[in-house]
Amino acid sequence: MMAEVAYVGGYTPDTGGSGVGITLMELGSLVRLGTTVASGPSFLAVHPRLPVLYAVGESDRGTVSVFGRAGDGALTPLAQRPSEGSAPCHLAVDPSGALLAVANYGDGTVSVHGIDGSGLLTEVSIFPYRDGAHAHQAVFGPDGVLYVTDLGADEVRRYVVDGQVRPHPDGPVRLAPGMGPRHMARSGEHWYVAGELDGTVRVYDDGWHENRAVPASTAGGPNHPSHLEVSGGYVYVGNRGPDTISVLSTPGLEPVGEVACGGVWPRHFAIADGRMYVANQRSDGIAVLTLEEGIPRFGGEVFAVGTPSCVLPLT
Repeated sequence: MMAEVAYVGGYTPDTGGSGVGITLMELGSLVRLGTTVASGPSFLAVHPRLPVLYAVGESDRGTVSVFGRAGDGALTPLAQRPSEGSAPCHLAVDPSGALLAVANYGDGTVSVHGIDGSGLLTEVSIFPYRDGAHAHQAVFGPDGVLYVTDLGADEVRRYVVDGQVRPHPDGPVRLAPGMGPRHMARSGEHWYVAGELDGTVRVYDDGWHENRAVPASTAGGPNHPSHLEVSGGYVYVGNRGPDTISVLSTPGLEPVGEVACGGVWPRHFAIADGRMYVANQRSDGIAVLTLEEGIPRFGGEVFAVGTPSCVLPLT
């Protein structure tokens, strides 16, 4: 049986970074198990049933790559195609494993690709948007809707998914002007959204009415929140600038704690088996934080890897 591992994606020299592509690490020992050459794989996703991994290529002419996963975690390139937009920065597979959604940050285009029985990509639907749009994250909701944060338009764009993909008849959700929504997560009947431009975390009810907005960090100085997750009754958000992880209660967003992220510029993080793995982009490492009663604590462990921007544990 394969040990508990994580894939790490990030920026490569041709996309402004120092990484080599996709790195495979063992979670407990932090041993480097292998690397796979790829151009700018800034975000990764796996198929829910098939041994297949997908990666964006974050360049002006964006790409989506498909890799087969061996029993030991090693990756084999299977296919690559255009992302149908520029600078793709996020992708997600729907729970059925039939669709792959890609958020193209550069021009705001959202592309939705069909997935066949072997995990390869088939037909594609393309949804361009107006000038100034910056699609940042794609999330398949439990209600048959694909939600895409648009940092440039201060919106959450919505697409109905019911055998085909089409814009939601009610249009996008309008958020606070200047918020710059980046990453979001749903828990129960609430949505939580990180505002990259105004440094906030906001909570919305199931009808997208804002319940509360709070600062993502109380450490002072400029802050550009990055990733946000909900786990164990807490909202966790990465703060770039203060270089911290904030912990907030659900659903009221009361502050519970704010701790050092173990590096510089926490671009992304993931929680697995009582630990938080933080991709610190500007200090070239994955910091390991132990969760103690919900609060992350950095004990000094760092997995060295060039300009990481995504960490994807498989446990």
